[in-house]
Amino acid sequence: MSTTNKEAAIGVFDSGVGGLTVAREIVHRLPNENLIYLGDTARVPYGTKSERTVIAYSKGNAGFLVSKGIKLLVVACNTASSVSLPVLSDELNIPVIGVIEPGARKAAGITKTGKVGVIGTYSTIRSNAYKNALERISPGIEVFSKPCPLFVGLADEGWTEGEITELIARQYLSSLKETGIDVLVLGCTHYPILKAVIQKIMGEGITLVDSAEETALEIESVLRERGEFNDGNAKALREFYLTDVSDTFVSIAGRFLGEKIENIEMVDIAGTPA
Repeated sequence: MSTTNKEAAIGVFDSGVGGLTVAREIVHRLPNENLIYLGDTARVPYGTKSERTVIAYSKGNAGFLVSKGIKLLVVACNTASSVSLPVLSDELNIPVIGVIEPGARKAAGITKTGKVGVIGTYSTIRSNAYKNALERISPGIEVFSKPCPLFVGLADEGWTEGEITELIARQYLSSLKETGIDVLVLGCTHYPILKAVIQKIMGEGITLVDSAEETALEIESVLRERGEFNDGNAKALREFYLTDVSDTFVSIAGRFLGEKIENIEMVDIAGTPA
């Protein structure tokens, strides 16, 4: 069946299930848009891989989604966004949007103290991707970064509240509260699952920036500018592809997407560097 550019899908890829928080915001904000999600669960995590390997994986993922006729590509993995976005943007003839720039732009725009915190995985924090983006957008801004690796496991296991989760969050976040930040960027697609406990520890005086929400807003803006925004009334199609499926994936994926996923297809993706 042929489609117009308006009817073509938005393609989203991540190294695993975390990118489903981005997909959830796209579905929430753009309910008429068709969406195709690819989770490279066979090769997760990307954060421990070299830049060369992450770029190769990203190109393979992008190639699969482009073969589906997508009109826009979302790189929902923070690690992949930090290293492969320029390559994909140069090689593809469709818009490519990552999760780092939208979140950084929002944080820089709303801070009153000029002090912004960023939390993420070790690889994302080590890459300085958010720090570099924030300083480019707002020279003179102070950025305080903190890796919070255990948040990923808590989100996967559904430990979104309770004493243990709060203890871990307090251990990670207490030092950030003392820096004088007034904005905290959730620099990992898993972290929105823990938004309530993070906000509780940080307090009401610190605004959380969810990169997934900001990415959905940027997608809408780009599609409207290109005349490709789908404002039709037909039921939107959702397709989910994974490179590996575990017994627990369906329940985890449902938690991240906010709704039950009925059909998941297994695929093999090329992209391992020689």
